[in-house]
Amino acid sequence: MLQPTSGRIDGDHYLQTTPDTCLWGRLPGPGRPPALRVASGATVTIDTLSHEGILEDQGRDPVGYLSRFGVPAEGVLADARDLAASGVAHDYDADGPHVVTGPIAVDGAEPGDVLRVEVLGLLVRAPYGFISSRHGYGALPGEFPETSPDTGAGGEGPREHNSVCVFTEVVEEAGRLHGIVPFGQGRSARFPLAPFLGLMGVTADTGDAGDSLHSVPPGNFGGNLDINELQVGSTLYLPVQVPGAGFYAGDPHYAQGDGEVALTALEAPLRATLRLSTIPRAEAEPLLGALGEPFAETAAHWIPVGLHEDLDEAMRRAVRAAVDFLSLTQGMERSKALAYLSAAADFEISQVVDQVKGVHCLIRKADFAPQW
Repeated sequence: MLQPTSGRIDGDHYLQTTPDTCLWGRLPGPGRPPALRVASGATVTIDTLSHEGILEDQGRDPVGYLSRFGVPAEGVLADARDLAASGVAHDYDADGPHVVTGPIAVDGAEPGDVLRVEVLGLLVRAPYGFISSRHGYGALPGEFPETSPDTGAGGEGPREHNSVCVFTEVVEEAGRLHGIVPFGQGRSARFPLAPFLGLMGVTADTGDAGDSLHSVPPGNFGGNLDINELQVGSTLYLPVQVPGAGFYAGDPHYAQGDGEVALTALEAPLRATLRLSTIPRAEAEPLLGALGEPFAETAAHWIPVGLHEDLDEAMRRAVRAAVDFLSLTQGMERSKALAYLSAAADFEISQVVDQVKGVHCLIRKADFAPQW
């Protein structure tokens, strides 16, 4: 267990999730004061919380809910207990589920700049998590969850309010952490963990009203992108919309398949260490092109993104973003960029469950190495 303030804290700054430093189900609006202010290039360690185990349909009582799965009280994070017991506003029917920590103001960031978010570390905070299918959402609405009044078998928890939460234990095998989904008579599916933050974004310019946005749909501000490539070593680029950028993070995942088809990934808390840096507008375009949507990269890939309520349009936007990127940064003719993408790039479905659907493209950097 990585309780607040315990264990490794690698960042220049440390931000806990408390009732004062988070929103529940909403994204910070322009009027929200920063939970932390840092210089460009500073590193921040954030203790993020999962919503699973603290939601109202789980009793808003993590100790009581987790005890159903054999987790003792000392195996529950103190910050999860504190948030669930607090008066932090959360409307189960109107708000999203996510615990959103921030905002963090980055000195000097101005609209038109780009915020570079480098993922330096992601530490597992608890040896368990949940995978959920709820209320007719997910890729098969109306078909799942297949509800019944009793408690499910094979690791499934109480099916309340048309929801199924599959408790998933984390174990170490052959030097690597794995999640375990039990099924049948003593069998289990085991899969390696690949942690990432499902939700990272900057404060959206919502106009004079300064409204906070629902935490579920992503947008050009980032937010609930659910791109499983954003693991340690990756970088996310976000177009700044308000002074200070107003960065926030949440929705920690231990693993997620492309599509996130049930509704959630393996939802579980992470200690994330990130470097936040401002790229001035004049420097951003040669590096990234005309950035209108979030953009990511790993050591191996550039990752343009397409977002839209319609999956077909999200795909078209991802293709356009990839063509624009290769044209503006590599000097590639647009028709040849499209041909290259058709032959060599992978377009993956980030998720189909967040109202606004996501497609991300994987462009191999090695394909554009200097020739000799």
